[in-house]
Amino acid sequence: NYCLELQFANGEIRIFDVKPYLDRGIFRELKSLNMFHSVKVSDGTVQWQNECDFCPDTLYPESAKVEEKMIVS
Repeated sequence: NYCLELQFANGEIRIFDVKPYLDRGIFRELKSLNMFHSVKVSDGTVQWQNECDFCPDTLYPESAKVEEKMIVS
């Protein structure tokens, strides 16, 4: 679904939706699932095989915090 689950240095887990960027410039190449799945962590951000990346200043504010699930026993 073109979303990344990211864990930040503060321990927060957040979901970053890449879909809004898929019609822009080099990000179009990420529509290929093979290219999208080539994502890796690099120097504090995420980067793809085609050298496309997002700045951490974009990843954090543009992502949604994953709410912790309470386990009831």
